[in-house]
Amino acid sequence: MYNINMLKNSKILIVEDEHDINRLIELVLLSDGYHNIKKAYDGQEALNIIKNYMPDLVLLDVMLPEIDGFTVCKVIKQDIRLKNIPIIMLTAKKMEEDIVKGFECGAIDYITKPFSNKILLARIHAHLAKEQNKILSYKTLVLNEDKRSAEIDNQEIKLTRFEFEILKLFIANVGKVYTRSQILEYLRGDDGFDISERAVDVQILNIRRKLNKLSTDLETLRGVGYRLKEPNNE
Repeated sequence: MYNINMLKNSKILIVEDEHDINRLIELVLLSDGYHNIKKAYDGQEALNIIKNYMPDLVLLDVMLPEIDGFTVCKVIKQDIRLKNIPIIMLTAKKMEEDIVKGFECGAIDYITKPFSNKILLARIHAHLAKEQNKILSYKTLVLNEDKRSAEIDNQEIKLTRFEFEILKLFIANVGKVYTRSQILEYLRGDDGFDISERAVDVQILNIRRKLNKLSTDLETLRGVGYRLKEPNNE
């Protein structure tokens, strides 16, 4: 399931050198409720914006001045910070080799111009919804698994690797009680995290400090373990 409000709050970058088409796409997105939109008109400008804006999805034209769309896509996918950003290629070409080349560069989809507004929105919606499934939320706390980032009230909080994994476990299983040994087993998992049972308590303490007003939601059940309480269990 996805949150439609969160979906429409996604950050989208339109990269299209033809101003009329760029503006048309922007209007189509605005009319459908998307409002966090930025625009670029050449490949270099797109790369500059992406590194700072960190969009949730990029609509990328193939034929661009300065740097073409294929190259822009390759650069994004080679950057560890940017590689998980989904890219939909926009092209006037229907040639099979161009479509294949786009996928080889790392694009997740392509749309040929001229395009149907409904199809454009449907593709964007589908891919953003898919990406949103990688996002876990609890009240005002949001974890992004791909970006390994966390926010409370839209403010980033810094989490260690252990803290992120523990919070992910609790948010994915709200209300469920976990013992120290169960948390330890989860952390060790396939990654082989090296952590002791006593260290689990330290991690929980550190997480509470970073959760601020949500700190009391991470409850201790003495002699049993820990749980993230149900949102309506105030």
